[in-house]
Amino acid sequence: MSDEPHDHAQDHSHSHAHDHAHEAPRWKHDGVRVITGDKLDPNTAQTPGMFRQAAINHARVGAQKIWAGTVAIEPDAKTGVHHHGALESVIYVVRGRARMRWGERLEFVAEAGPGDFIYVPPYVPHQEINASPDEALECVLVRSDNEAVVVNITDIEPVERPEAVYWVDPIHKHP
Repeated sequence: MSDEPHDHAQDHSHSHAHDHAHEAPRWKHDGVRVITGDKLDPNTAQTPGMFRQAAINHARVGAQKIWAGTVAIEPDAKTGVHHHGALESVIYVVRGRARMRWGERLEFVAEAGPGDFIYVPPYVPHQEINASPDEALECVLVRSDNEAVVVNITDIEPVERPEAVYWVDPIHKHP
């Protein structure tokens, strides 16, 4: 027997690696997932005038708290008026020019371009509009629950001249 101190750290790392060796197959299939762009699922809630495809949701990857996918709107087109229930939504504009209208009569408007993020709070009636007459609007969409909720609204008559609303950063006050 050796009188040298025993290296417990070495033993711990060895047994730790050994103990988790049986979990490797679980991680292989239940770890990180890559959903390629050609494998998006169009079998998700739709709104007239737009084409949504799911990438991440409970059914596809077991997501518990988020939904993510893409949305495309043809040039010079607008969607039907809708909201997403209690869900929060984030839209990231990849290509094109998005015009968002919202409110009880869609009386507010703002625009976003490539690289811009749009936040849509729960229950806010809104309409996405492709502000470009000749370029498709392509966006990435993330929602705060694992299944898409879309409530299409047919009884809102939009105002003719929406009131433009420019976001004011509450942290970095502009002079």
